[in-house]
Amino acid sequence: MKEIQSKQLLAAATEYGTPLYVYHGEKIESQYNRLKGAFKGVNVHLHYAMKALNNINILKIIKGLGSGLDAVSIQEVKLGLRAGFKAEEIMYTPNCVSFDEIKEAVEMGVMINIDNISILDRFGHEFGGDVPCCIRLNPHIMAGGNSNISVGHIDSKFGISIYQLRHVQRVVETHKMKINGLHMHTGSDILDADVFLRGAELLFDAAHQFPDLEFMDFGSGFKVGYKEGDIVTDIEAIGSKISKAFTAFCSSYGRELELWFEPGKFIVSEAGSLLVEVNVVKTTTSTVFAGVNSGQNHLIRPMFYDAYHHIENISNPKGTPRLYSVVGYICETDTLGYDRQIAEIREGDILRIKNAGAYAFSMSNNYNARLRPAEALLYNGELNLIRRQETLEDLTRNEIEIL
Repeated sequence: MKEIQSKQLLAAATEYGTPLYVYHGEKIESQYNRLKGAFKGVNVHLHYAMKALNNINILKIIKGLGSGLDAVSIQEVKLGLRAGFKAEEIMYTPNCVSFDEIKEAVEMGVMINIDNISILDRFGHEFGGDVPCCIRLNPHIMAGGNSNISVGHIDSKFGISIYQLRHVQRVVETHKMKINGLHMHTGSDILDADVFLRGAELLFDAAHQFPDLEFMDFGSGFKVGYKEGDIVTDIEAIGSKISKAFTAFCSSYGRELELWFEPGKFIVSEAGSLLVEVNVVKTTTSTVFAGVNSGQNHLIRPMFYDAYHHIENISNPKGTPRLYSVVGYICETDTLGYDRQIAEIREGDILRIKNAGAYAFSMSNNYNARLRPAEALLYNGELNLIRRQETLEDLTRNEIEIL
């Protein structure tokens, strides 16, 4: 697969202006196919975690690959249906939502994933065995080394503790519920198959208490590279180990189940670039700043997760490398990259911020009354705008002026 070229990105910046997100459709396809192909000899299903990036055009590409969806809000469910996914292809995995929202999802016909015993009890009282559901268990395994991206540890708000399994069984038996799946998600940036396998063994043990299972959902969290030399998930090695363990489990369970994953970042992260224009080059007593026409309002990951995103000057790629801190135009400390060796930056240059496909536009905001940027898609050799930049009218549309 050919990687997206700087000249294509510069053409996009010229045509649609900056700041601009550009996504590479073929990269999305190759990442999906690589992940799907890593699990041999098992009935594997992928449900794309649409919180990573939910533009309807991206969802349609992923739907065309045969994926289902993982949705975490009723609004995401509606976006998935709008993109053409069937209700039964959508797994709804909410957290701390009202029971009315869960009932609405049931009425829509999507699959339900429950991570709270009180909600499970209420769900059983309301629907009994008429509506099957999945149960999300917390295996109490720390993944990713960062509490912001690890969600399977003991202090996490996500999932029902594996130590509460007997309570879960009582609720299920009392209401004669049909549990069709077990789910876990330990977090992001997982490198070691043993993290999955430790949690998997807990789910395998729990599974024998639920005779109606159709699938086991191991979440996701596969690590992609953000800079040269990064250690990344060896998906083929992990796939081989998990497939072997899952095959052995299915044999002991008595029938073949489906093996599910819900990748988000792995599918779209490397497919996305954020293009920004340099407003100023500012030299202080200690630092040379390249100030750009974007900031944490468009890409909050560096501030929120201390995430590294490689930055390159695509206007002057052969310039002498110099040391810069790339900062935004927001009235906060919004450093996109600190002390980076970048080809000489001049005012008006276009910088490319890489790995901006996941949790980038989807986490953007209007702080400082700034507008969200446009999005474009390069796919099948064609460049198209897939979201217009916001306008001031978009920003004020829902205001009610009473004075």
